[in-house]
Amino acid sequence: MNIPNSAPLSASQIAQFEADGYLILPRMVAPADCERMLAVTNDHLARAVPPLEYEAEVGYEGAPASLDAPGGRTARRLRAAWQRDACFHDWAENPVLVAGLQQLLQEDVVLTLAHHNCIMTKHPHFGTATGWHRDIRYWAYTRPDLISVWLALGHEEARNGALKFIPGSHRIPLAPEQMDALDFLRPEVPQNQALFARGVAPVLEQGDVVLFHSKLFHAAGRNDSDRMKASVVFAYRGSSNPPVQGTRSAAAGEVALP
Repeated sequence: MNIPNSAPLSASQIAQFEADGYLILPRMVAPADCERMLAVTNDHLARAVPPLEYEAEVGYEGAPASLDAPGGRTARRLRAAWQRDACFHDWAENPVLVAGLQQLLQEDVVLTLAHHNCIMTKHPHFGTATGWHRDIRYWAYTRPDLISVWLALGHEEARNGALKFIPGSHRIPLAPEQMDALDFLRPEVPQNQALFARGVAPVLEQGDVVLFHSKLFHAAGRNDSDRMKASVVFAYRGSSNPPVQGTRSAAAGEVALP
């Protein structure tokens, strides 16, 4: 892994994150490290090493109706990535990454094991789309200010279900009627259609990393390619922003990072 600088992010990068709600760090992770993570991912998928989440369990539109339906046991994510193998553990605690997160959060950072902490997989045919949402919708912290870290283990573009973002949407106030019962943006609402028009779908290459705010609206399409897409995702909070006790956010442990 890389050797940290005292301040890996520039002032312009910090300003971009604050304005857009996300920041792309190209080729941050070496190909050999990505290939190691991908090899472990493929092995754990082949052996169905738990805990996994299957497409049939998500309940999104177009997903298989049950585990026994065609494609029902298509893995959507391998949970507990940090606990699976040292390669994920080492990436989650990468000193360069931690230093950059400290700059953005302006304090020491903590890795939460309750949210994300997974390898997201999107397979052809049965990899369903995800609507526009914010991660903080089901997280419970003192403040809704966490950062998700997305590492592309291979090429990601719109055709294979890459992430899409609405820049600056982490700062936009919303009316209750803009959201559905699951806190997705309702597509039939005119205000939301104007937001959708602002969406961007960055192309990512192997080793690219995206940092994005927990209040930023993001989505992803289906995988219409002929190859699986895999990405490693972790979430971090500032040391002064603990989870609310008694909630899922406080239930799975954390890792304080130096």
